[in-house]
Amino acid sequence: MTLFFALCFVGIAIAGLSAFLIFWPLTLVHIRDRHPVLADEFGNGAFLKPDCLRWLLTRGYTGISDRSLSGLATPARIALLVMLGGLAMAGLLGLYSQVLK
Repeated sequence: MTLFFALCFVGIAIAGLSAFLIFWPLTLVHIRDRHPVLADEFGNGAFLKPDCLRWLLTRGYTGISDRSLSGLATPARIALLVMLGGLAMAGLLGLYSQVLK
């Protein structure tokens, strides 16, 4: 039963990944088009840069008064949190199932 729940959390992580793959590129394109200073700060290949993901997780976009940016970055942040949380819970349940053996 524990591994079943771990598998369910993997499914939740996949759902988070799907949403992240939709909203994060849209956010980066919006930044590229409307916020060139921030785009230069991010540089090329910002999709998986740790600094850019940290900016997203720490809600760095709230300091910019652009409702469209917040509308794109907020779902990307939530999706990233869901993905990381799902993977963490699946890993913990996987370890817990190994301890039960």
